[in-house]
Amino acid sequence: MTSSPTTLSFTTLPHPAPVPAEARAEALVDPKFGTVFTDYMIMVDYDSDKGGWYQAQVLPRGPIALDPAASVLHYAQEIFEGMKAYRHPDGGIALFRPEENARRLNDSARRLAMPELPEALFLESLRQLLAVDRAWVPAAEGSSLYLRPFMFASEAFLGVRPARQYKFMVIACPVGAYFKSGHSAVKIWVSRDYVRAAPGGTGAAKTGGNYAASLVPQAEGIAHSCDQVVFLDAVERRWIEELGGMNLFFVFDDGTVITPPLGTILPGITRDSLMRLMRDEGLTVREEPYSIDQWRADAHSGRLVETMACGTAAVVTPVGTVVDPEGDFTIGSGGPGQLTEKLRGRLTGIQTGRHPDPHGWVVRV
Repeated sequence: MTSSPTTLSFTTLPHPAPVPAEARAEALVDPKFGTVFTDYMIMVDYDSDKGGWYQAQVLPRGPIALDPAASVLHYAQEIFEGMKAYRHPDGGIALFRPEENARRLNDSARRLAMPELPEALFLESLRQLLAVDRAWVPAAEGSSLYLRPFMFASEAFLGVRPARQYKFMVIACPVGAYFKSGHSAVKIWVSRDYVRAAPGGTGAAKTGGNYAASLVPQAEGIAHSCDQVVFLDAVERRWIEELGGMNLFFVFDDGTVITPPLGTILPGITRDSLMRLMRDEGLTVREEPYSIDQWRADAHSGRLVETMACGTAAVVTPVGTVVDPEGDFTIGSGGPGQLTEKLRGRLTGIQTGRHPDPHGWVVRV
């Protein structure tokens, strides 16, 4: 499903009661992930009978009026993205590879039988929101403004077919570290009873249902004092896929790196960026299957020296301990590894404007 307009004029509505500057400054001191939100939001409407995307607004953040028969509530036509805006040393604001988020949103849209959003409109929506919420972008090290673009079916009907009406929105929240442990190594739980995605399913799409499917095994992991859950493939229950919301890399003592291949997992933008940075360092990075049994054996033998988890929210995080019903194991010393720390420094340095950007990934707004 596609729509023809590539640009729309945004209408900005005045905010009746924005957060006072003092309260905003206090909120930016130690922002908890996903709990404090900015003053404004973006809303763009779609109606196939009106020719596609037809109304773009910058609104005071608030509740959405939604019919109880809205398709998203019954058939789960919903997709989203996750990205960040960074405060640079000169006070400016930048996004990191936002065009890749626009493309991935449309990949998800096609899989969920939803209309594609023109990339220019996606990028303009981010600029519009940052123009009014600029003061919400924190300057403290390790902090950023998390942006959540999302789309859902809003047509009121109870028939199983693609909806004809949708809303695209963007909300934002200042954030600090994703994991309570900060940059130290995380502990992950191996899900033996549940899978996240299957071949031919929606694993490669960024849709809410994938994350809903991870909540029960995530609760299992928390019960075992773990930070995240790792999923195995749905067919053989043997091959490592990804965490509940992050991709994985396995670093070996010969300098090679393996990451699970795409197909049933999300094509992470952080994942792709790290692959490029590692290849810039002369490392050999292979996309190939890697089994849970091999992971354990390589950790025990010392052949595996590091495991990295990566994603927009947590950036690059070392995995120290794996808790598995069939036998726990520790990676390396159980703490952060040298390559993980180096890559985290390089990537965050590029994102925040403290390091050169050789690939042209940073977009100033």
